[in-house]
Amino acid sequence: MDFATALTRDPQAAPYPVRWDATAAAVFAVVAAVLALTTDDGRRPDALGWALLLAAHVPLAWRRRHPLPVLLAVVAFVVPYHALDYMHLAPIPASMTALYTVAANGRPLRTLIVGLSVTTVTLTTQLFANPHEIAEILRVSGWVIAMLVFGASIRLYRQLVAGMVERAEREAEQKVAEERLRIARDLHDLLAHSITLIGVQTSVAAHVLVADPDRLDREALAKALDGIAETCRDARSEIRTTLDVLRAAPEGPLPDLAALPDLVRASGAELAVRTGEARVPAAVGAAAYRIVQESLTNAVRHGGPDTSVRVDVGLADEVLTVRVTDDGAAPEGTGGSGYGILGMRERARSVGGTLSAGPRTGGGFEVTAALPLRTGEVMA
Repeated sequence: MDFATALTRDPQAAPYPVRWDATAAAVFAVVAAVLALTTDDGRRPDALGWALLLAAHVPLAWRRRHPLPVLLAVVAFVVPYHALDYMHLAPIPASMTALYTVAANGRPLRTLIVGLSVTTVTLTTQLFANPHEIAEILRVSGWVIAMLVFGASIRLYRQLVAGMVERAEREAEQKVAEERLRIARDLHDLLAHSITLIGVQTSVAAHVLVADPDRLDREALAKALDGIAETCRDARSEIRTTLDVLRAAPEGPLPDLAALPDLVRASGAELAVRTGEARVPAAVGAAAYRIVQESLTNAVRHGGPDTSVRVDVGLADEVLTVRVTDDGAAPEGTGGSGYGILGMRERARSVGGTLSAGPRTGGGFEVTAALPLRTGEVMA
């Protein structure tokens, strides 16, 4: 585990915290013993001094579980150790570790109170033990304040990282939900369009069979059956592509304006695309494709196989315009409350556009959408 991970991880979430802290306490105890034997800033510890020094390291095994009680226990052993003028440098690592743990895990107010209390106790002890060592008093006080500031900064850093991670998780969940909704819409549009076309082509084939059995139009029948087979192949291919997107990455290939000719040709409609060399964003092209697909489905479903449908796609002032008109019977409930029209409106709104749908003057139905090429803009 690297140092950055150790700093950003929640101390309570670390594996085996007591085991690791007990090991660290043992290491600090060894360091303290070496310092007590090699430094010369006080009396050499006797039996009482060694007992106080080593006992001050025992509570460190539970420092992350109970930071404040551990600090109080350490102070309870360290204060008489310093007051008896034993080697003052030896218990410093244990004291600073306990102080850091409180600052890194506690609230700011508690850290401030603990810091003032520890500083007061430290100054008082130093004044009694070394009343003439002003530099030593200032040095120890500086270490206490520095350790409190360091621990508080680590706590703030962890909170910042935790907030960033939480925000990233929320954004990822939102993207997943949006992608699921997009895939659900795609499957709805695809299946509705394909099933409607198959139904119309089947009706044509049935009509050819029963209209005049003695003079069977084999060519028309074969064309209708070929249309059914082609629609099934296209539907199977697009469903497979959509499922591949589900199994692989959340972002997959989207249908675009280049796929419109095949879609419109399969429906027997007329198509006019006047976008020139304009660069249409993938999301806008996919929205236009699905709007045309749903409009063609509705036209065939409600207008019948003989309905004449025209699709016009143009560009005006950085806005992609889509217009689908037919001369069939307008669907019931032309107020736009159907799920197909509602889905088209949602698709247009997803890229900042608008959509209107309703009966035409003189008969038929019309769907008009305006999709801005800059998807961040919202049209009034």
